[in-house]
This record gives sequence, C-alpha cells and structure tokens, in this order.
Amino acid sequence: MALVPVILSGGTGSRLWPLSRKAFPKPFVALPDGESLIQKTLRRVIDIKEDAPLLTVTNRDYYFLTRDTFAECARIYGQTVRNVHYLLEPTGRNTTPAMAAAALWAQEVAGPESILLVLPSDHLIHDQKAFAEAVHKAQQLAEQGYLVTFGVTPTGPETGYGYIQKGSALDSGYQVARFVEKPNQSKARDYLDSGDYLWNSGMFCMRADSLLKALQTDAPEVLEAVQAAIVSATRNGDTWELGQEFALAPDISIDYAVMEKAPNVAVVQADFDWNDLGAWSGYGSLMAKDAQGNQVHAPDCVLVDSQNCVVQSPERLTAILGLQDILIVDTPDALLVADRRRDQEVKTIVEKLKARKHSTVDLHATVHRPWGTYTTLEEGDHFKIKRIVVKKGEKLSLQMHHHRSEHWIVVSGTARIVNGQEEKLVMTNQSTYIPAGCPHRLENPGMMDLVLIEVQSGAYLAEDDIVRFDDIYGRAEAAATTA
Repeated sequence: MALVPVILSGGTGSRLWPLSRKAFPKPFVALPDGESLIQKTLRRVIDIKEDAPLLTVTNRDYYFLTRDTFAECARIYGQTVRNVHYLLEPTGRNTTPAMAAAALWAQEVAGPESILLVLPSDHLIHDQKAFAEAVHKAQQLAEQGYLVTFGVTPTGPETGYGYIQKGSALDSGYQVARFVEKPNQSKARDYLDSGDYLWNSGMFCMRADSLLKALQTDAPEVLEAVQAAIVSATRNGDTWELGQEFALAPDISIDYAVMEKAPNVAVVQADFDWNDLGAWSGYGSLMAKDAQGNQVHAPDCVLVDSQNCVVQSPERLTAILGLQDILIVDTPDALLVADRRRDQEVKTIVEKLKARKHSTVDLHATVHRPWGTYTTLEEGDHFKIKRIVVKKGEKLSLQMHHHRSEHWIVVSGTARIVNGQEEKLVMTNQSTYIPAGCPHRLENPGMMDLVLIEVQSGAYLAEDDIVRFDDIYGRAEAAATTA
C-alpha cells in the first residue's frame, strides 16, 4: 500500500502574533535556527518516503509561499523535492474537509488502498528516528483498517493540549478510550500521574478508503460537498484548485467529525519530542536559557536585573531593566509586551485588532508576493514609500490605480516597464512616473533581483485601490487585493 504524506498548510497561529500574521503565518516564520516549520516538515517526510507522492493541502494565498519554500529547502539541503502535488482550498474549512479532499485525491492519483500520513505544517519534531518508528507502527495499524492518531507522551501537566486516553493494547498501539478537551491544571496533573493519557498531536495515519467510509457514516454532508468540489476542480498538472462547493462543507475538525465517533480508532504512543509552538512559551523553549532563566533571540540585547523573560527582537537593540516573567516580541511594525504566563491569551489581542481592522493582523511591514516582496518604509498624509524586490524572471500584474500615482526609482537590476502604451527598460539609477488611471506593469527580465523604491502619492493609498487586467498568477479576477 502506497504511503502518501499529506501536509496541511493553513491557519494563522494568532497566539504567535506579531511574528505570525494571516498573510505570513506560523509555518513560514523562521525559527531561531533560521529554518521554518514547514521546511522541517518537508524534510521529515522526505526522510521517511523520498519517492512517495507528496500532497500539500493549502490555499491560493499560501500556494506560492509553499512552492517557494520547498524550492528553497531543496536548494539549501540538496534534497530532491519531486512528485509534489497541491490541493488549493477556495476557503479554509478545518481539518475534516481538507482530509476528505486528500483522501479523494489519493484514491484517484495514488491508488484506492493508499495510506494517508497527515501532518500539520507547524509542528516541531527533532528525533527523526523515533518519528519514523512511530509512522511505521501507525502504518501497520492503518493497513488493518484503523483510523490512527499519534499521541505524544506528556512531559508535564500541559493545559494547552487536548488529551487521548489509552484503551486496550493492540499490536503496535492502543485502542482509543476517549478524547478529552484541554483540561485545567488539576485535571492535567491527574492525567499525567495516571500514565493513561497522551497529548493529542493532531497527526494521523489511515487508509484513504477507511477515512471515506467513516465520513460517509459520520459526516456525509462534508463528504458530499468535497466530492462536488473535486469534480468541479480546475486541474493544472500537479495543482488542483477545488471548486466553490468546498465552501459548503461544515467547518469541523476531524476529531469532532470522525475520531470521537468511529469504532475503529487507534493511537500510537509517540516517544519523540514534539512541540506545536502554539504559544510564545513553546517558541521560547527553542532558545537557550542564561543564568537568570532568560531566553533571548536578539543580536543586541542588554538585560539588567531581569529574570525568566522571553525576548524576540532580531532587528534592533533591546534593553530590559528590572523585569521578571515578561514576554517581549519586537517586529518592525508591532511590539508585544506581556506576562509570559498569559501567552495563551495573545489571541485576544489579535481579536481586538481584527475589530479595529488593523493591518498588522494580516500583513508584516515586509509583504511576500508570488513575484517577490515589498516593504513599507514610511507613510504619512498623501504619501507612502516602499522598497520593492522582484525575483528574476517574475512580473507583477498589468494593473491600474484610481487614486494614486507612483514614482519608481531602480536601485539595482533592470526593470521592464509597461506604462500605458509605452514599454521600456529602466536601468539602475533611472526612474519613471506612473500617473493615476494609467495601466502599468513591472517585470524583471534579468538574472538578479530587481530592487526599486516606489513613492506613492494621492488622496487614497490603501492596498485595495487596484484593478488587475492580466496576471500570470491567476489573480486578475480579484479586484480588491494587493499587487
């Protein structure tokens, strides 16, 4: 039976704000070692089954990020990343619809008896050997028709995770007695002391046909919607863009929809280290502690009479005096200061920012796009200054703005610019002017990154002032998105 790794790449990781944003979420954020979680997930599955088809379930916004991240991983580590496929969701609907789509895809592409190894893209596991052993055990149970989840051996009375109670022993795991929601401190201590409970990791292994059978019984409305979305999917080689019927599927997790109901559910006790980096305490654990218990990721940090603080400040000098148990996260456009013991509550700040429609919920100062990046350097009344980097061979959409004009100054590289009816090359130290209402396009025809400074001026400078006429990334139909 073919083993098909499935990477689920979605979710914003709001408890890791301001490092994690909607447009650049937790899986893509660089850890203190410089590697992202999705890169680590990719390398983990390649080490298990290098020749297997790899499926990533994501959406159009994250597709280009994921594709570029996989390519970068291959470049850095020299690992072959081949036979990669993508399922693009039109909207996020939780793990059950995502896994249903993966199962239907696997039956068609990899065979009716293929086994799915479903892995979130934002988990951290260091012990590859123990992980591979757990996958082998799970695969044995999946071949027998079990819906298998991975339960991590607890290392403390953690209240941020759900728990799984072990039932009767099986050849390479246990039947699941029950799933338990995130407990309070007292219950978590009881679970730890009993030795009968495992952390619910959110990783799964099961035959595609076993999952589809369970969905038909326990979540038929999910299966019906996803089947329709598969039928109407736009298929372009290794990428299937699911139809709009996908949005009709109930927004429900696989635990609630299937795992808590099905009779054939098993758990493999995983003895590898595991961290879902669900909050800043988890991120802080990746940093070494100094003699005062401080965990610091900052090139220039001064701490005086301060203990047990977590500091993430890679951009500038940070000085701390007389603080204990404080969390400090400094990014170019947002600063978080909190009691580190309340890091699970950071998402409440994000909810308040959402209510204010604050841009820091979605975007960093540097925004990643399929063609490169742009960084907002400064803005004020009627002006905004950006640094734009266009990757070699890439180009922005043919577009127009109603309310702003733009000045482009090339800093390095060569730009091919369409400006109304005119097309020309603009070299380093040269510039051009794009008036409001004029269709224009920016392209990098060279072999190195194109870097330019853009100065916007006008009465309205928001990113939704854009009309796309043509776009190689399929975004021309989106009338109110950024370049």
